[in-house]
Amino acid sequence: MMKKELHIISAGFILVAISLYFNACTTKSSPDTSSIATDSVTIAKGKDLFGQNCSACHTFRQDGIGPRLSGLTAEVSAEQIKNFIKGAKGVIDSGDERAKKLVERFKTIMPSFDYYTDDQVNAIIAFLHTKKAPEQTAEKGDGKELKDPIPGFIPMSDLVVGLELVAQIPASSDKPMFTRITKVAPQPSTGNLFVVDLRGKLYELKNNQPVVYLDMAKQRPHFINEPGLATGFGSFAFHPEFAKNGLLYTTHTEAPGSGKADFSFADSIKVTVQWVLTEWKTKQPASSPFSGESRELFRVNMVTGIHGVQDITFNPFARPGDKEYGLLYIGVGDGGSVEEHYPLPTQQPERIWGTVVRINPSGRNSDNGKYGIPDDNPFSKSEKGKGLREVYATGFRNPHKISWSKAGQMFVGNIGQRNIESLYLVEPGHFHGWPIREGTFLIRGNIDVVYPLPANDSIYHVSYPVAQFDHDEGIAMSGGFEYSGTAVPQLTGKFVFGDINAGRLFYIEMADIKLGSQAPIKEWGISMGGARTTLVELAKYNRAEMRVSRDEKGELYLVMKPDGKVYRLVPGP
Repeated sequence: MMKKELHIISAGFILVAISLYFNACTTKSSPDTSSIATDSVTIAKGKDLFGQNCSACHTFRQDGIGPRLSGLTAEVSAEQIKNFIKGAKGVIDSGDERAKKLVERFKTIMPSFDYYTDDQVNAIIAFLHTKKAPEQTAEKGDGKELKDPIPGFIPMSDLVVGLELVAQIPASSDKPMFTRITKVAPQPSTGNLFVVDLRGKLYELKNNQPVVYLDMAKQRPHFINEPGLATGFGSFAFHPEFAKNGLLYTTHTEAPGSGKADFSFADSIKVTVQWVLTEWKTKQPASSPFSGESRELFRVNMVTGIHGVQDITFNPFARPGDKEYGLLYIGVGDGGSVEEHYPLPTQQPERIWGTVVRINPSGRNSDNGKYGIPDDNPFSKSEKGKGLREVYATGFRNPHKISWSKAGQMFVGNIGQRNIESLYLVEPGHFHGWPIREGTFLIRGNIDVVYPLPANDSIYHVSYPVAQFDHDEGIAMSGGFEYSGTAVPQLTGKFVFGDINAGRLFYIEMADIKLGSQAPIKEWGISMGGARTTLVELAKYNRAEMRVSRDEKGELYLVMKPDGKVYRLVPGP
């Protein structure tokens, strides 16, 4: 090494040392904010844009999927914020230290909003500038908080499964993500596959070609798919006897005040969206597109646009005569209420938020007279005000996917807060911890931090997950299924799931699943055309945004939001 190079490096160390000393001994100067607009029109425009595109991942009270944004303009210049909004990945790739630390902390990269005009970005920054950092009143750590709740890493197995492209769903946007497809599910009896795009369309696959079956925006004038993430056309489920009765069930979001909510909260709490459960009936089940009538079953107010009414499904293994046959299960998230400091979910089944609901759509003994409450629901005999009769299980933050094993076990994949992603084996009436637990860990006050369980944990009667991983591995549990098909024998006896963002694929052995303990998780690989690959590589995007689905025969599919592709699992490599 030349002396000149040594001199430069030494000078660099000196500059760093001076910088550290200066910052330690003086108050750090704030960025110049004189260029940030302060007029009410620009701020209102920025607030609207933030609500549409940012609020699903960011809040001003605490961290969410991304960092808390209050006080940001006091720490980072407007120009730096603008560059990050328009191209986060480019800022990260440039070596920006703050950006690199954000990736390390949150394990995800914000999508690029390079299609925003400068005026739009400036409006967002103007709105952010109105959100000052809160006073430092949060509880201080006592040294017992867990920085790495689950030490070690999930091992990679020898299992490699192939992918086969089944369908390409039309783009619903000219900007990434090009689609927001989230689910593939069969129509009973025919086995025909259907795919939903959160932006409003349900497609039927005819010879693997997508054809619009139901356009929610045309059917429902108050339909919205803002502010994004999980809002829009949420889910769908065909009645097991659809070929005879023509009944289809859907969930979707509408603007606040679009209808009278069956499940609401105090007027002092804001409503961002309403989730609506609808029954559709056609006299011609074999016809396409859908043509028929509909009726609303219930409507739920939500504090934010995240963690809404997620999966709806019938037990595919139930048969006529079974008590489960024809009963509809609905996963209802907490609506972001806990992040907003409105703890609507409780340990008691008094409210619908943070629960799995079980109803008989053909009944009429609900409070609104539009659906039935099964007699064997765990709280069906509760007095009014002491429990919701619809509720089957409680204590979920975001019950993202509901499924069953061939043996009749019910599973719920729950997306966590800051630390833990959980898979639950669900028993009726059980409480699964949120918001006082995340996975097998204690929450006390600050929901971004977890602690070891207390010595008196048993008094809380929490039903803990049968599998879990922390955010060293991924940040959003996809939920999954027991493999019950025959095409990929290597998957027999396995429960398959993954991480939505990273696109990593996991499994646990069904034989290892036991209530009260956590089964070992292993990762498995994929191949396409005989070559090893990853879902991020296939998506050509910095996030996989993957969901797992199944067909009538138990074969599994991977659904990709960024490019709208639907893959079937086949023998590999």
